[in-house]
Amino acid sequence: MFETLILILDATLRVSTPLILAALAGLFSERAGIVDIGLEGKMLGGAFAAAAAASVFGSAWIGLGFAIIASVGLALVHGFACITHRGDHIVSGVAINTVVAGLTITLGLDWFSMGGQTPALSGDERFFAITLPFADALADVPVIGLIYSELISGHNILVYLAFALVPATYWVVFKTRFGLRLRAVGENPHAVDTAGISVAFIRYRAVIICGVLCGIAGAYLSTAHNAGFLKDMSAGKGYMALAALIFGKWRPVPVMFACLLFGFLDAVAVRMQGVVVPGIGEIPVQAIEVLPYVLTVLLLAGFIGKAVGPKAVGRPYVKERA
Repeated sequence: MFETLILILDATLRVSTPLILAALAGLFSERAGIVDIGLEGKMLGGAFAAAAAASVFGSAWIGLGFAIIASVGLALVHGFACITHRGDHIVSGVAINTVVAGLTITLGLDWFSMGGQTPALSGDERFFAITLPFADALADVPVIGLIYSELISGHNILVYLAFALVPATYWVVFKTRFGLRLRAVGENPHAVDTAGISVAFIRYRAVIICGVLCGIAGAYLSTAHNAGFLKDMSAGKGYMALAALIFGKWRPVPVMFACLLFGFLDAVAVRMQGVVVPGIGEIPVQAIEVLPYVLTVLLLAGFIGKAVGPKAVGRPYVKERA
């Protein structure tokens, strides 16, 4: 029983990683007042760029670099539409998601002729699990050994990076001058402008950080969690990350726990496939797979209490004339 729990928690960490990265990306964007429905598209674009580049150049690190470049490019498009031209944030985000969903398949067909997929990745083309010091030696130690060798050790570097970015994000957003300005831009951009600070510059920096984190999330999906790119492989994770962001009320640590909750449900769903429940019988696979998404809808429907975001989020900023 304990071993099964550890295995579920181990899977939870892996499944939660792209959610955490995308949710932190959304946190930077929305704290600056930019609604980013396009997390899904940037993650998907990053996943394709990472897998394609890793396949061509034979390096997962090069793939990660291309994923970040692709995602930041999409983030700048979103910023150009919403910040420079004061366009509708939701429309821009949905447009990015729609374009990327079609573009990745089209490029995949043209470049690799594999039905929109990339070639299977292996060797240096992927990020593999890292065995931490003494993990093998402690594996037979009761309780502690299993926790250390199975739960803490054995993940790839992007998993550890995602969890390390949580306290780093807290420090940046709440303990630095940039974080103070970021939050101020999301709450009262006119006051920031009056202080002589460029609102557009702060917001562009926020969407670039958002693009970087989404690129890492996308690279994780295709070069670490999976061995290549598949059609629509982000599978709504960008929207779930947005739900976790609201659930966590735009604060890094609660956002991480919300992502872990979604990841835990996903991991449990996988483990329960084919399980026969007394009096009910075998639970349909579809009913289990839909659980994380049902929870997302319930949370967004208001079962978490009132979540109040930054006051200026989603509102175009028009500089006041003297």
